Amino acid sequence: MSRVRIAVIGAGNWGRNHVRTLVSMPDVELAAICDTDSERRAELARQYQGVLVTDSLDQALDGVDGVVVATPVISHARVAREVLRRGLPTLIEKPMALSVDEAEDLCRLVDETGVPVVVGHLLVFHPAVEYLRQMIAAGELGSVYYLYSQRTNLGQVRPDENALWSFGPHDVSVALQLLEERPVRVAAHGKSYIQPGIEDVVFLLLEMNSGTMVHVQMSWLDPHKARRLTVVGSRKMVVFDDMQAREKVKVYDKGVDRPPDYGSYGESLAVREGDIVIPRIPNIEPLRAELNHFAAVVRGEESPRSGVREGLEVVRILAAASESLLDGGRVIELEQTGVSTE
Repeated sequence: MSRVRIAVIGAGNWGRNHVRTLVSMPDVELAAICDTDSERRAELARQYQGVLVTDSLDQALDGVDGVVVATPVISHARVAREVLRRGLPTLIEKPMALSVDEAEDLCRLVDETGVPVVVGHLLVFHPAVEYLRQMIAAGELGSVYYLYSQRTNLGQVRPDENALWSFGPHDVSVALQLLEERPVRVAAHGKSYIQPGIEDVVFLLLEMNSGTMVHVQMSWLDPHKARRLTVVGSRKMVVFDDMQAREKVKVYDKGVDRPPDYGSYGESLAVREGDIVIPRIPNIEPLRAELNHFAAVVRGEESPRSGVREGLEVVRILAAASESLLDGGRVIELEQTGVSTE
């Protein structure tokens, strides 16, 4: 297995996690770190001696095999364009852009250059999400009626993006991965309590073509830190609680049965209470799984699991939700707007 040289552009709170993980991977060499903050650069240079630490993008990209773009979200698309024009495989942190136009521009650039891109939809690489995807694909849950998620905590308040664009890419990308279909309607309600014009709390609703509903609660103004997803099917129900150190997934053999033939109303519906199963989920850090996948993409061994088309679809949905937010929660029909799903 060849050792690939990776550069990290942007070493803020999340970029540092990329740095930390990459230096611990035996098949990867962290070749360069690029950041505009001089104090941060000095600290990183002391901590990672032998790694080039610079504020020059040109210098950071020289001689590397792949690049992680973890800059502030407003610059994701701009920096990614510069990297892609150099022909370097790229991992773009989520969301890959803040507008549909920027995201479509990145897709065109990837089509023109053929350079592979992985979008950092981290939870797509979570072993619990992969377990759920396999359950749904195998029909173990029956028909999926609805799913809902909670992504809340007290802080970190961000000055450059609202709770929808900060938290939403996680849950939207997971919903698309699990259900393997696109929404036809989007609506969102939210409020700005701390910073004018930046929603601290957002409630997002997606309706899929099949009728499956998706509801997401996002807030950085909440007393509880929650990272929980519930999937309700006609046969079984599943709860994925990422805050649990162990037993992250619980499968409930519960449901409401409607016999095909019945003699009275009282016999028509029956609540079924079955076993609760706690499957063993591999204890793999999602970021390490994502970066292992990216390294394989750089080597040409794998195709991106979460590429620019998936990134574009997430941006389209978030853009439609933003339109709904500005219009008091109006339902947006995706096929009839500039955020078409086609």
